[in-house]
Amino acid sequence: MHFPHIDPVFLSIGPLQFRWYGLMYVLSFIATYFIIRSEVKRKQLPLTSDDVADLVFYGAMGVVLGGRIGYILFYNLGFYLANPLKLFAVWEGGMSFHGGFLGVTLAFYLYARRKKVPIMALFDLAALCAPVGLGLGRIGNFINGELYGRPTDMPWGIIFPNSDGLPRHPSQLYEAFLEGLVLFLIVRFVSRRYSATGIPTWTFVAGYGLFRFIVEFFRQPDAQLGFFFGLFSMGQLLSLPMFIAGTCAVVILARRKPMP
Repeated sequence: MHFPHIDPVFLSIGPLQFRWYGLMYVLSFIATYFIIRSEVKRKQLPLTSDDVADLVFYGAMGVVLGGRIGYILFYNLGFYLANPLKLFAVWEGGMSFHGGFLGVTLAFYLYARRKKVPIMALFDLAALCAPVGLGLGRIGNFINGELYGRPTDMPWGIIFPNSDGLPRHPSQLYEAFLEGLVLFLIVRFVSRRYSATGIPTWTFVAGYGLFRFIVEFFRQPDAQLGFFFGLFSMGQLLSLPMFIAGTCAVVILARRKPMP
């Protein structure tokens, strides 16, 4: 199949251009606000609607700044050193989940200190929202025709623009399904099944690490990096520790007896 022609710009007003990729981020932040507000009410956390809006703002800054810095450092430092003006061209793509993850972690830590609320309670809220943003972000990658998969002879292989003309796995959609929908359902189930603080957070960490590690076998590695040890991509090297650490933490927390 040929890649469906999708204009990455869905609306133009004079010199202003609004892109699908950016819209996915906006939608994810909106969804995050309503999910967190619902969870705050359910868990009776001491946060007002204004507090939730501030928390989402902190998270958004963490995602954008951390994601961009992470991509530059982990994936393409040489290119951006040679083209410094491209540092700010986020509408062209170039965001790293692992950088965004660290950015959100730092942002929520700073917010927790400011508001004097338990940090893990905030992380559990973020764990419910992150899969929504991941799923929408991967759809944005698909619309941009970027981060496509490895060559395949499967009937659903897609010939992406600016590729070598070979049918390739639509790995962005694999990730949208696993890291988005499936991971959201898993974390939501766990958050209601277990009352221990931290289990949703570490479930997300383990689940993302596992799903990303699997999908990377179908995703084309970054050309400037290639494979490490002849087999693994950078995404896999960054995701495997997440799966191991998350799994160990979930097991420990699930076995811990509640405080009397």
